[in-house]
Order: sequence, then C-alpha cells, then structure tokens
Amino acid sequence: MAFKKIGVLTSGGDAPGMNACVKAVFNRATEMGIEVVGIMGGYAGLVNGDIVPLTREMLRGAMTVGGTRLYSSRLPEFKEKEVQLQAVETCKREGIDALICIGGDGTFRGATAMTKHGIPSIGIPGTIDNDITATDYTIGLDTSTNTTLRMIDNLKDTCESHARLNVVEVMGRNCGQIALYAAIASSAVAVAIPEVPFDEEAAIKKIATLRDLGKRGMIVVVSEGVVNPDGSHYAEGLAKRIQAQTGVETKFARFSHVVRGGRPTMRDRATAAHMAVRAVELLAEGKSNVVMCELNGLIRPVDIHFALIADRMYKNKLEEGDLDGFTPEQLEGMKLLCDKRQEEIENLYKVAGHVGFR
Repeated sequence: MAFKKIGVLTSGGDAPGMNACVKAVFNRATEMGIEVVGIMGGYAGLVNGDIVPLTREMLRGAMTVGGTRLYSSRLPEFKEKEVQLQAVETCKREGIDALICIGGDGTFRGATAMTKHGIPSIGIPGTIDNDITATDYTIGLDTSTNTTLRMIDNLKDTCESHARLNVVEVMGRNCGQIALYAAIASSAVAVAIPEVPFDEEAAIKKIATLRDLGKRGMIVVVSEGVVNPDGSHYAEGLAKRIQAQTGVETKFARFSHVVRGGRPTMRDRATAAHMAVRAVELLAEGKSNVVMCELNGLIRPVDIHFALIADRMYKNKLEEGDLDGFTPEQLEGMKLLCDKRQEEIENLYKVAGHVGFR
C-alpha cells in the first residue's frame, strides 16, 4: 500500500525519548516522500481533529528534550466503538493513511482498534515503567532511572551527614524495574517491589545491624506498586516503622512525576530512533497491527494482540476467551516471555540484596 500521509501521536504517560521518536518518524518518512502530521494530545486529538503538519522547524532540537511536543492525554472512552469511528472519520477527512502510536498498553489497544477499522497502525513502546512484557525495553526507562538515581545520590549526601535513613518511593506502577535498578546503583540497604514478596522484618533487622556496625546514611527504595492490603501507599508507613523499631532517624520522600522529565539519555534517544525508523519502513511495506519490540538486542515487530495478551498473562489479568485463537506455539511463546521477565526481575532482586550490605 502506497502511503501519502501518516499521523503520529503520543498517548498515556509521557516518557523521555518520545520527542526523539517523533523526530525520527518525521525524518524517515520525509526521506521516503511521505507527509507526516502530528496528532495533538493523543487519541483525544485524533477524535477532535486536532491535527498539525510536522515541520523541521517544529521538531528542531526535539531529540534532546523530554516530555512530548505533541502533548498527551488519557481517553478511556476510546474503548467505545462510536468514539473509535470518530477517529476514523478524522483520518479520512485529513487524508491520513496510517498511524504510528507511541505509548503503553492502552495506546496499543487504540492502535489495534484503528487497524481493525481500516487505518493501518503500528505501536511503539514509550513508557518509563518498562511494563510491556513483549519487549525487553521501553523508551524512557533509562532516563527515568538515571533521574531517580541522581535524586537518591543527593539524599545520600544529607543522610550521611546526619546519620539518617531515607525511604524513597519511586514510580513504576506494577513493575519494579525503576526501583530495582536505582536500588542496585545506589547501594540501597533494601528494596520493595510488587513482583517479589518483601520481608519487612528482615529488612528492619538488617538496618539495625548496619547501624550497629557503624553505617550512617542509608536508603530504602520502594516501588509505588507496593501497597497495603487496603490499597494505600506502603512506603510512608514503612518509614515510620523503621524509625520506631530501630531508633534510626528516618525520612520519607516520594519522587513521583519528576522522574518523567529531563533530557533523554543516549539509550532512550537511540532506541526511539531505531524503533521509529523501522515502524515507518514496515508501514511502507504494508505491515501493521504490530508493536516494535527490543528482543535480545534486536528491534523486531510483534503482533499487537499477541503482545497485549502476553502482558495480561504475565500480570495475571487474563480474562475468559483471551487465549482463544492462538496456536500452541504462540501460547508457548507467551509463557517463555513471562518466564524470562520474571527471571530477570528475580535476578535483579538478588543482586539488590547484596550490594547494600555495607
């Protein structure tokens, strides 16, 4: 299929590297003689017809800045067929032949819906959480982890000065990779993530032992996905219990959305560009309804439906009928992806348990 015009959007939570991805889409498509338009504000902009032509001037310097110049939003109503058809009408009216959709699992559900309605679409994983099971890496993880680490390093300075401990809550939803990488790189004395049961009693005993051995400044990292039985945040209560049971002065810090911003690292810029270039080329080859994934160091297309169901399998969110239509080989492929991700998490957790002992 010969495309004359493609649209690109960013949806869901912003991630450093999204601008680099949009710039690379524009560059490769323009090189191939394809016009590129920006859809402002994600799927809401697609429904409302908020479309702008992309130009070199608009994207000048985009590789180096965080956030998204196309803006972003969440549109839960896009699950409804009537809303999807409004987006299809926008594409027809604007002459948009295909879409490249940058974001997370919700973004991919929107992309596959558009493909079903006759607008070929490809997804690119842009989310700081790295919580897309079908890919080893998502755009934004490296930058957000480095931002988290810099902030922890700053806290360590004052913790050392005052012989304090800081419990730090970091983003990541139900994926603990930001917390794990930051904990390892900062020599945190403990880390709590959703994927592995946290032994609070053992962690508190370790803190008390380290203080007896003369350790002054300490850090505990907690992923925001770790919650109390009632669904409330876990980390702040943990800080209070640590101080009460050890006598170590303990502060609490929630980094929250600050880790979404900042200049993207080399890895996020390069990965974004690589995925973007291949996405444009695949559309030109007539392929769609795939998500660009990094698997064992290679950028490969994976069927979006396969990716979404593999993600539900890993997160124990499968619903009745989700596995219908897949071959035994595909189901085995999903299981292998889930096992690979869990093994990676557990290995990182083991490392984190050793580096903060002294």
